[in-house]
Amino acid sequence: MPELIEELTYYADLSLDEVGPGPCGARMIFNVTGGEFHSDRMKGEIIGAGADWLLVGPDGYGRLDVRATFKTHDDALIYVQYYGLIEITPQVMEVLGGGSIPTDFGDHYFFTNPRCETGDDRYAWLNQKMLIGQGRVVPGPRVEYKVFRVAN
Repeated sequence: MPELIEELTYYADLSLDEVGPGPCGARMIFNVTGGEFHSDRMKGEIIGAGADWLLVGPDGYGRLDVRATFKTHDDALIYVQYYGLIEITPQVMEVLGGGSIPTDFGDHYFFTNPRCETGDDRYAWLNQKMLIGQGRVVPGPRVEYKVFRVAN
């Protein structure tokens, strides 16, 4: 049976561009305006262009499509891409609309599958790891994640 080992935590600050309803659902673009990550093995900040192109369907779930660049404290760059699924509950909408009460991990379905790429030998171990993230939404708006490595 696989084991989940906590690998890192991070947050991303967001700004919203609401595209609106389209043929596949309601499109929202959450631009990443900053963020930080840390673990026992690395720490740093989220830099450059990055966003979550969220598509909210009539089933009450949002399909995440995210790209971001992590820069470690020792100047390595890590490209991070993930898809995910978030249950759009009234509490999530309240926080995204400016509410002050965050969701908590496990309050609603919010999972991702981060994939990392780097050419830096110090972090090359990330290139061959399967990761699973669990998220929550906090005022800002901001998303926070716990990311777990899948191990044998």
